[in-house]
Amino acid sequence: MKFLKTTIWAILVCLSFQNCAKKEQKEESAAIEKTESREIWTKEQANEWYGKQGWLVGADFLPSTAINQLEMFQAADFDTATINKELGWAANIGMNTMRVYLHDLLFQEDSAGFVKRLDVFLDIAEKHKIKPLFVLFDSCWDPFPKLGKQRAPKPGVHNSGWVQSPGLEALKDSTQYPRLERYVKGTVAAFANDSRVLAWDIWNEPDNPNTSSYGKVELPNKVDYVIPLLSKAFGWARSVNPSQPLTAGIWNGDWTSHETLKPIEKVMIDQSDIITFHNYEDAADFEKRIKQLQQYGRPMICTEYMSRGNGSFFKGSLPIAKKYNVGAINWGLVDGKSQTIYPWDSWKKTYTKEPDLWFHDIFRKDGTPYKKDEVELIKSLTAAK
Repeated sequence: MKFLKTTIWAILVCLSFQNCAKKEQKEESAAIEKTESREIWTKEQANEWYGKQGWLVGADFLPSTAINQLEMFQAADFDTATINKELGWAANIGMNTMRVYLHDLLFQEDSAGFVKRLDVFLDIAEKHKIKPLFVLFDSCWDPFPKLGKQRAPKPGVHNSGWVQSPGLEALKDSTQYPRLERYVKGTVAAFANDSRVLAWDIWNEPDNPNTSSYGKVELPNKVDYVIPLLSKAFGWARSVNPSQPLTAGIWNGDWTSHETLKPIEKVMIDQSDIITFHNYEDAADFEKRIKQLQQYGRPMICTEYMSRGNGSFFKGSLPIAKKYNVGAINWGLVDGKSQTIYPWDSWKKTYTKEPDLWFHDIFRKDGTPYKKDEVELIKSLTAAK
């Protein structure tokens, strides 16, 4: 009888905890729903915000001990010591921002834990006077993400373990969209008024077909799924009234005029508070793209550039970015498990040793610069007012 009473009591306690948890989730959802959605910023609002930031210079950041966004932020792999050390190296050369990728599966697995880890990351970044730009979704590389232990890097292959968010199965299954909505709203709402966050990048290269890597297994009509979901994602993020700007960076195509943009690029430009773009070409092309995007009268940040093997160098692009007061975020900070020192063609061509010319990244794992003159250039440009 005593055992039965104890069992019943234990069950009642468990049910009580479950009800409390459900109540907290409902209250959290209700609070988000009550938030008044804001409008897309006017040009004046966007430029006023940008005027307070100073010249933005940074890198697309993944700690050298992580192969992808899941490994960076999963509880078992969250490497604060490496993050702190490597952000310190960035700060020492004058960098004040980082572009950092998140993942919907992290929120699905443990939303509270994920938000707490983001908070810890932001504390570390703030200590180094770095304000991150968070990326919510990404259409590049492996379309089949899975939580848990991530695979080891494939030797000599660029981004051999990077994963998409949402994955292919979620992208084509509209019944999973409410889950994605909770991820966007929950993540943005948690930091909507947080001065440590620079901005929200809604979707990285949303129409990238990954032809050279996973093209054979990609959705053939991927863009038909992405366009409406991209529009929804902008709306979800805006609905929680973030104090930071929203954006999605255009990355290829003809930007001569608004009429020459592809339909998905029009969504990206029209829904963005600030203009972001990618450019992995030489200095002349970099400057041409900036001039094309000036037509929108909004602040600009290049959120990906610098691929040495493709003719994109710090010495070419960074002075031009400063000339036009365009933020500059290059791909890669420290050579690590992402292996982005190897070029894109490493998916087709075998590399058995470190390339003579690194494709991306600035530092070796021990903190020494790959090219001292590049680091000196970055330091001189960020130090000069």
